[in-house]
Amino acid sequence: MTDLQVRRAKPDDAAALVRLRSLMLAAMGLEVGGEDAPWREVSLRYFADQLAAPETFAAFVVDDPTAGVVAGAAGHCHPHPPGPKDLTLSRGSLYNVSTEPAFRRRGLARLCVIALLDWFRDETDVGQVELHATQDGEPLYRSLGFVDSSYPTQRLRIRR
Repeated sequence: MTDLQVRRAKPDDAAALVRLRSLMLAAMGLEVGGEDAPWREVSLRYFADQLAAPETFAAFVVDDPTAGVVAGAAGHCHPHPPGPKDLTLSRGSLYNVSTEPAFRRRGLARLCVIALLDWFRDETDVGQVELHATQDGEPLYRSLGFVDSSYPTQRLRIRR
């Protein structure tokens, strides 16, 4: 394995973030469709817009000299009201953690998540970082200090 380095994603990495998202969603059992699936264009615009807002969004990726971007993690900050145990006014969301199958089990996702957590700590004012973990990802997040929330996530879809 070459000496792969983590770097902050740039605007021209939006397509790679969509590709990694597709891998993650497929691994979660979702039907992602082909390259022309409508969600991909919406996702490309989303990541392009987010990458243009470096104060509230960051993604960290790992490049392979031959394969290009092979792993990544993304996150953003959003306003959140304070409470008795957290006086901060912002929360972080961590998502889109994915690695190309041929590059898995090398710690690349861990490197990307750690870089993102460092960004949250050092460059934002978030008080907490939240995520939705898959069963495969749960050990990674627990090893980094994430704990189960007291309140389960519930969801109501009002638009497609």
